[in-house]
Formats: sequence, C-alpha cells, structure tokens
Amino acid sequence: MSIWEYANPVKFMRSSAALLPWVVAGAAICTTVGLVWGFLTPQDYRQGATVKIVFLHVPAALMAINIWLMMLVASIIWIVRRHHVSALAAKAAAPVGAVMTLIALITGAIWGQPMWGTWWEWDPRLTSFLILFLFYLGYIALWEAVEDPDSAADLTGVLCLVGSVFALLSRYAVNFWNQGLHQGASLSVAPGERMSAVYRYPLYLSMLGFFLLFLALLLIRTRTEIRRRRLAALLARENRA
Repeated sequence: MSIWEYANPVKFMRSSAALLPWVVAGAAICTTVGLVWGFLTPQDYRQGATVKIVFLHVPAALMAINIWLMMLVASIIWIVRRHHVSALAAKAAAPVGAVMTLIALITGAIWGQPMWGTWWEWDPRLTSFLILFLFYLGYIALWEAVEDPDSAADLTGVLCLVGSVFALLSRYAVNFWNQGLHQGASLSVAPGERMSAVYRYPLYLSMLGFFLLFLALLLIRTRTEIRRRRLAALLARENRA
C-alpha cells in the first residue's frame, strides 16, 4: 500500500471518517488533562503563578510553526504531484495555524508583561512570530481572492515557500541572535537548564493534546473542503447541462 493512495479523495474520506472519532477523543482527553494538571502545579520560585501560562503558550507556539511547515510539505506535494487533497489540506490547516499563532502572541504578551515589564518588545522571536501571523492572514486571503482553485493552490504554494523562512526564524531566532528578551527553549536538555519534571510532564501532555486537536481540526476541515469542491463541480455540471 502506497501513501499516495490517500491522495485519492474517496480513500481519504473513508480513512479519515474511521480515524476522526479516535483523534477527537484523544485530543479532548490529553488537552483537558494536560491543562488542568499544568494549572494545578505549584508556583515557580522565580516566576510565581505566571509560569503556568507555559502549558498554553508553548504548545500553541510549537503548533503555529509546525502547522506552517506541514502546509509547506503539502504545498510542495501539490506543486510536484498535483494531488488535490494535499492542496486542500494546506488550505484547511491555515486558519488553525493562524489561531495558534494568535494564541501564542497573546499568551506571550501576558507572560512577558510581569517578567519583562512590557507587553511587547521588538525581540527577534516576537517579531518573526508577528510576521508569521501576517503570512497566515495573507495565505488565507490569497485563497479567497483567486477564483480558480488550481491557480489559488499554485500561488499559495509559492507564498508558503517564502513564509517558511519566517517559520524557521520563529523557531530558531533566539539561537541566531543573542539580543532580545525572549528566553531560550523551554524544554532544553542542556545541563542545568532542563525544566523540572513537575512542569515537564504536564507540558508534554498539553503538547500532545494540541497536536491531536490540530489533527482533528485538519481532518474535519479537509473533509469539508473536499465536499465543497464536489458540490462546486456538481453545480458547474448542472449549469452546463
């Protein structure tokens, strides 16, 4: 069995219908338990209760970056192999990624205000994340602005290639530039920098929950896009008749 079989809309609809209930259940359990467990953890000796934003901020930030990279892979598949499901999956993922980026920006500001004394700073990672959010909005707007679906998929695929630079900058900006207020990786494995287990395990669970939540939304939205494409084709055929 080849993975390209799932690029067939009929195969994708059948497989996703069987998978979706399990993904939704896993997302609900992991996200709920992870966030509740995280917010019940003790206060940090340095950051106090503010540190608990990490259970929302870090999973959202990681998903914001990785969703764009998933869109990049899907766009490349569309450009190279012209599989419509991949283009529709990239389109379906964009609004979810935009919301994740917005959550990361808002929770980052709430976390940063008591830690840095300001809601916003033109820090390398913060700035690249804001630009990534604008790319998400531009990607969504471009899909809506172009009437022909294949042309829209081509143009948004090119935009996705350009925006991937900022997705990578958002991930590694702290490593590229020493200046800036943003801290290093929350899950660093370097000696003396590793997060305490009392925070690390609920954070892992929250991250898994956010991933499953994205996967569930991606399946739902992609199925909707396929149905919308089928309906448009049927209406066009009826109008020609």
